[in-house]
Amino acid sequence: MKYYKFYIAPVIALLAVSCTKVIDLKLGSDTGKLVIEGNINNISGPQYIKLSRNVPFTNTNVYPAVTGAAVAVSDDQGNTFPFTEGPSGTYTLNPMNGVTGRTYTMTVSTNGATYTAGSTLPTLVQLDSITAKAAALNSSKNEKNISVHYQDPAGVTNQYRFVMYVNSIQVKSVFAFNDDFTDGRYVNNELREDDIKVYPGDTVTVEMQCIDKTIYTYWLTLMQQGNNRPGGAVAPSNPPTNISPVTLGYFSAHTTQIKTIIVK
Repeated sequence: MKYYKFYIAPVIALLAVSCTKVIDLKLGSDTGKLVIEGNINNISGPQYIKLSRNVPFTNTNVYPAVTGAAVAVSDDQGNTFPFTEGPSGTYTLNPMNGVTGRTYTMTVSTNGATYTAGSTLPTLVQLDSITAKAAALNSSKNEKNISVHYQDPAGVTNQYRFVMYVNSIQVKSVFAFNDDFTDGRYVNNELREDDIKVYPGDTVTVEMQCIDKTIYTYWLTLMQQGNNRPGGAVAPSNPPTNISPVTLGYFSAHTTQIKTIIVK
């Protein structure tokens, strides 16, 4: 992911967020700020934290890497996991997997400053399937829309993020939902976007993430801003971060699962 030509954002109007309050944000204009993109998931394998500097919104997607930082993640069980840089600006721990219910704290020290952020890894909610159906009547001939299907657990607060790829290219839209109106229900959410059109024969992959509330607010804010892409650009407006002291980006401990279909 890159920092948002953005900052990132999806565009969806779904029941799960239809009554969510719109967050009013001021426009960002500073360049050269530190951008942190930290992720810990439940799958055993490489975990990544990426550091870069943001660039003007009109620039091409080239984001200067931040090298030579000290990066580590600790958990609430007293374990500490140091990350190693390689390639430049990408800090990796391998192998490692996050554990449901544990709270993870990221620490990044660079250029004389130390940044921290915490995130709790939620319980996995199973992604049952993804499907394609005919798009609206005013869409191009044979165009398809993609939907995700899953059972939301009753009596538990859940937040979700979906990342979609069409023929291995990530769409610009960001999709974030909660269960305010779908608690305990079987959910059929359409991932509606205008970036890459989907047609029969296309390969569509969807990643489902179960995320904590703070990270949900981050992605929801980007979603409400419109179609934008992760990256290091100065944001039209900067979403609320869980990083302290405040800088651009986020740290997310989440579950992940992936399903792929060939559209018919």
